[in-house]
Amino acid sequence: MTPIQALSLPSILAGKDVISQSKTGSGKTAAFGLALLEKLDLKQFSVQSLVLCPTRELADQVAKEIRRLARALHNTKVLTLCGGMPFGPQASSLEHGAHIVVGTPGRIEEHLRKGKLVLDNLKTLVLDEADRMLEMGFQEVLDTIIEQTPKQRQTLLFSATFPEKIQSVAKRIMLNPEMVKADSMHDDTVIEQHFYQVEDDADRNTALVLLLMKYHPQSTLVFCNTRRETEEVARALRDTGFSALAIHGDLDQQERDLTLVRFANKSISILVGTDVAARGLDIAELDAVINYHIARDPEVHLHRIGRTGRAGNRGIAFSLYSDREHYRVRVIEDYSGRDIENETLPPLQLLDMPAFRPAMATLQIDAGRKRKVRPGDILGALTGENGLTGKDVGKIHVFDNFAYVAVKRAVVNIGLKKLKNGKIKGRSFRVRKISN
Repeated sequence: MTPIQALSLPSILAGKDVISQSKTGSGKTAAFGLALLEKLDLKQFSVQSLVLCPTRELADQVAKEIRRLARALHNTKVLTLCGGMPFGPQASSLEHGAHIVVGTPGRIEEHLRKGKLVLDNLKTLVLDEADRMLEMGFQEVLDTIIEQTPKQRQTLLFSATFPEKIQSVAKRIMLNPEMVKADSMHDDTVIEQHFYQVEDDADRNTALVLLLMKYHPQSTLVFCNTRRETEEVARALRDTGFSALAIHGDLDQQERDLTLVRFANKSISILVGTDVAARGLDIAELDAVINYHIARDPEVHLHRIGRTGRAGNRGIAFSLYSDREHYRVRVIEDYSGRDIENETLPPLQLLDMPAFRPAMATLQIDAGRKRKVRPGDILGALTGENGLTGKDVGKIHVFDNFAYVAVKRAVVNIGLKKLKNGKIKGRSFRVRKISN
């Protein structure tokens, strides 16, 4: 077990209210997921557990993990209810019943308001990444949801940070909670940190490009403090020749899905986002984190850089700051107990070199789960007679109405032609290359 699982599971299984402070990668989902399944009465086909998450990505990730843990239990129904998806099919699924519901506050409140979701038999309420839900303005919606849950219930609160707002919420909704705190699974000693002072935004953009050109990370997450900034920085990187996209709350669900797919399958090498937009993203093998601006909170800084250097791999983190932000560096220094020195940026001559491109490109197929298309079908269509080799094909993501496959950039046009002229499961579908 991870530290947070060992610390929290006994109290959770004993039925106590628990406040768990742990960062991403700590194994907290398995901690409460195992406890929810242990308490489940499969003969009672009603909602017995509700897990609230700040974003759809995190909700999908949590539901997927609970379903994985539930494989040994027969007929366990886990339902995901999130905004950005059609309301009708979700309501229909609720009519057929569910044991565990995972969702975002806004959509859960909507189902409650319209009488589609009933929580009369709820045993356990989980607030996952509660600090981010409050940051995103869900306080009032959370209060509305909690009012419709039974008074006699177990409440589990998971949060990477524990500000006053979280303490206030805990006092109102929990009964004699036990507090447990554990470090994340990543060790910040395997994360190599570098700090650079810049003069202005133009200098900041130049610094960003210089760092990318020197270190050539294949997957980089750039943190900005505002939505507008994410678009501006991503656009500036594309103008320089890099493969970069922004992720923020103004994207519709299909745009968001496609952005995350392209980053995960390594056909986009740089993702630019805010803390809220990047929270809950299941990003593995992240080579580098770049703080375009220093985080306002030292815990948030550690959470950001903790996205690299996971699972025993070494990671690298770069932080850019102006003279006005210098105090934030001192705060991080005091918080971490480590001296921070300003370093010299790589030489300007690197700007004369062409930007590197990712190794993969993405093909979109206008068919998905609803047309019974599976990853194996796509792989077979690409690697059939006179087709690509298995090594030429990367990750395959299948959604309800679309599928995306990563193909090595050097042979992507061959793959495109193969899918356009061939068939998948005996049928022809529209296929296009996603442009960078």
